[in-house]
Amino acid sequence: MSLEIKVPPVGESITEVVLSRWIKNDGDVVEMDEVIAELESDKATFELTAEQAGTLKTIAAEGDTLAIGAVVCKIEDGGAAASPKSEVESPKSDAQAPTAVAEAPKTQDSGLVTKDSYATGTPSPAAGKILAEKGIDAGAVKGTGVDGRITKDDAVKAEAGKKPEAPKASAPVVAAAPAGSRGERREKMSPLRRTVAKRLVAVKNETAMLTTFNEVNMKPIMDLRGKYKDQFKEKYGVGLGFMSFFTKAVTEALKDFPAVNGRIEGEELVYNDFADISIAVSAPKGLVVPVIRNAESMTLAQIEKSVLELALKARDSKLTLEEMTGGTFTITNGGVFGSMMSTPIINAPQSAILGMHNIVERPVAEKGEVVIRPMMYVALSYDHRIIDGRESVGFLVRVKQLLEDPARLLLGI
Repeated sequence: MSLEIKVPPVGESITEVVLSRWIKNDGDVVEMDEVIAELESDKATFELTAEQAGTLKTIAAEGDTLAIGAVVCKIEDGGAAASPKSEVESPKSDAQAPTAVAEAPKTQDSGLVTKDSYATGTPSPAAGKILAEKGIDAGAVKGTGVDGRITKDDAVKAEAGKKPEAPKASAPVVAAAPAGSRGERREKMSPLRRTVAKRLVAVKNETAMLTTFNEVNMKPIMDLRGKYKDQFKEKYGVGLGFMSFFTKAVTEALKDFPAVNGRIEGEELVYNDFADISIAVSAPKGLVVPVIRNAESMTLAQIEKSVLELALKARDSKLTLEEMTGGTFTITNGGVFGSMMSTPIINAPQSAILGMHNIVERPVAEKGEVVIRPMMYVALSYDHRIIDGRESVGFLVRVKQLLEDPARLLLGI
């Protein structure tokens, strides 16, 4: 007997998945609950396990899009090695098909007759006078001028009674090929990339998004990190980074400006009395946004541990749907890639997102003197339908105050 392995339900809103990778090959002997393939939805990657021990017979191919409940493979009883060719041959996906080499366009036949222009065989005034004097018909002279016009030189060289030789067929002029490679490749968009593209366009079309900017003097936080980072690492087993300070500052500022932590549902405004902070993380398959739950009640060490755990899961494509669902406010850090300033796009259905950028030493004025300080631009993109300009600017100023005076984070003032 054989057992059909089908695509399991992986989420309430997910109707199809992509078979991203076979971990076991057709004909392999597999054990009960052994991972045999990876399935990728628009939100996460899932493992497909064997529901009984036996010999694997693949049906779907890597890259295939499968509906929930579709048959992925079969597992036949017995552990005998499979024959070199499977009874059920895997259909080749488009990605596996050999790429056809485009044929170079054929050059025009050199004998192709082109239509003469009005100037062909027409002598210039000077040429016509010379030909008349020599008694030579203009039709017997081959013009070398523009579009076949007979020039004065053609008339001077023409001899009476001698027909011009038929012109030799010239090889077609081929444009010189540009130097360097001209290759290109095409890839099918992954479910994650398709979903990200749709959501970003929807946010731009469905929200009244604006962005306000400010700058933060990072010296106080950098001094604090430099002084206590070794003790912090020794006590908590995790490094002290900037993300924990920003997350803590955001949760404090959200208490003062609750609209920034809200969202619109139909004709209602929903305000949250908790702060689930989404942290944008660059994963191998694209941008993912795992969530730190109730960040407002966490310490810096707890936030750092959560960020590290989620980042490692994102790198290994091990994030679950629950870990990426929800969130009331998002923080994204383009500074790790060198971004100086940007306008981040809101992570719907949230109403605001904070963008961090790189730290650059710049001259600034302090107490009437010009000093060099490590400065960072910060950007807050927000939905103007729920957040007014006063609230957006006030929120960002509050974040700036807390970061430039870290003692406020500990004292809550």
